[in-house]
Amino acid sequence: MGLAALLGLVAFFWPFVVDPGKLGSNYAPLLIFGVLLILVLCVVLSEIAEGGIDSKALAMLGVLSAVNAALRPLGAGTAGVETVFFVLVLAGRVYGPGFGFTLGCTSLFASALITGGVGPWMPYQMFGCAFVGMLAGFLPRATGRREVLMLAVYGSFSGYLFGFLLNLSFWPFSLDPNSSIAYLPGLPFTEQWQRYIAFDLATSLGWDTGRAVTNFVCLMLAGPAVLTTFRRAARRARFRAPVHFAGPGGAESTAQETTER
Repeated sequence: MGLAALLGLVAFFWPFVVDPGKLGSNYAPLLIFGVLLILVLCVVLSEIAEGGIDSKALAMLGVLSAVNAALRPLGAGTAGVETVFFVLVLAGRVYGPGFGFTLGCTSLFASALITGGVGPWMPYQMFGCAFVGMLAGFLPRATGRREVLMLAVYGSFSGYLFGFLLNLSFWPFSLDPNSSIAYLPGLPFTEQWQRYIAFDLATSLGWDTGRAVTNFVCLMLAGPAVLTTFRRAARRARFRAPVHFAGPGGAESTAQETTER
């Protein structure tokens, strides 16, 4: 997961350290997409090997990916309204950062296949949602209404974060170089950063606000019920709970002890 996250940061923030060229404009998305799929597969396999994701958790991953793929067309991004993020936030919170990262990737991949949204932007969308789900798994402990409010606030923040990251994917190629908010190779980092902040605010602040408001409302309304459902499923899906057998004399033994005998 660390390697995949590092690749994602490089994919988004390369304009601040590398001049755009043929590789950046034509081939980078394909390379990023291929490496991303390999790294996501590695994350899943490593989680399985370490017991972090068992067969039931994989089934949950498939179900939630399908749910998110079905939810996404409902918002379709109109006025910034997105309906997939609240599931990512809640799943990452309950099942952990590795699960949230993988769910973000698989959800957007499945959605793109269903809606025909496959293109050079897809790897960046997958990474953006992966970061949203992963960071939700690192939020501090809280309970009750405080937890729901914390998740709702984070959901609002993630709406702006997703837009901020996605804008980085096309900013170097989208404006006339003479524009005061365009990417200009060779500028110092601080000036480049100021240009990008101005570009982000001018082009997508309203759009991202719609996403942030949608996330906040969905998490406040559906958060408590969905958290309870996810946690109940997590408790029932535990594979490593010890299995006890009653012996002839009424004594109990674990499955491992029985095997050793």
